[in-house]
Amino acid sequence: MQEPCSEKTISIYNASTGQVEKVQTICRTDAEWKKLLTPEQYRITRLKGTEPPGTCPVLPEAKQGVYQCVGCGADLFKYEKKFESGTGWPSFRAPISELNVKYVPDDSLGRSRTEVVCARCGAHLGHVFDDGPPPTGKRYCINSAALKPAAEEHRAELEKATFAAGCFWGAEAAFRELLGKGVVSTRVGYTGGGFPNPTYEDIHSRETGHVEAVEVTFDPEKISYKKLLNLFWKIHNPLRDDGQGPDIGSSYRAAIFYHNDEQRSLAQKSKAALQKKLGAERKIATMILPAKVFYPAEEYHQQYYEKSGMPPACPVY
Repeated sequence: MQEPCSEKTISIYNASTGQVEKVQTICRTDAEWKKLLTPEQYRITRLKGTEPPGTCPVLPEAKQGVYQCVGCGADLFKYEKKFESGTGWPSFRAPISELNVKYVPDDSLGRSRTEVVCARCGAHLGHVFDDGPPPTGKRYCINSAALKPAAEEHRAELEKATFAAGCFWGAEAAFRELLGKGVVSTRVGYTGGGFPNPTYEDIHSRETGHVEAVEVTFDPEKISYKKLLNLFWKIHNPLRDDGQGPDIGSSYRAAIFYHNDEQRSLAQKSKAALQKKLGAERKIATMILPAKVFYPAEEYHQQYYEKSGMPPACPVY
């Protein structure tokens, strides 16, 4: 039987977007799994069963080159990593990402083995052995009943949104709360000026015209630009033109950098609505400008709080 399951947030790789995303682990009761899976799929994935060698159905070539977990749809293996091992089970040289699988010690047959399970739903997939071909030297011996070819799906055109809200550490952390909810990825950097290839030192020691900003890549079919704007207005003080919190200077000015006419129109409408709410005597200083070249910041600035383990501290006013 599977170990008790508790829901938590994990990172997994999404092959359709090519990005690492935050998702919730999936926990279901036995009754729910039996309703979702065929009897054989349930026996293999939830009861840690094994298909008799040589009886596994032939795995069809995945249309997108990806095999997914039958229980939760997580991407697990690429067709191009599949090889004929002569063992009677589907074999792969490597998983699609080490984030998408977990390894569990298994001494159930009186010898030490390593079980491979789905990182998102805990489904038993098979075992991994050290007798595979180069370059990995691994053989992921996987039950075919645990896998399904990824369906041919419509892939939405991703869009970019760029915002400056003072310290980019805090701004990025705020938008990363929407990962897995339509936001695909984020990165911090410098934009708005004419100084080429600026460094952090450049924008804070000389007049470059750039501001600290966060670039958000999002799926407009899952989250609207309007929702991103709503979050932006909440995480900075739109009345200030000299920075945010204790961060003072031109590089900390607030701005929306629109990437197309629709974004410009929505940004202007959202600003006008907020200005009406605040009243004419409280003038909004946040700028609305056309997007310019975005220069990614140094690596240590990217996802700063996640890397440091510190809670977000940049003020949002």
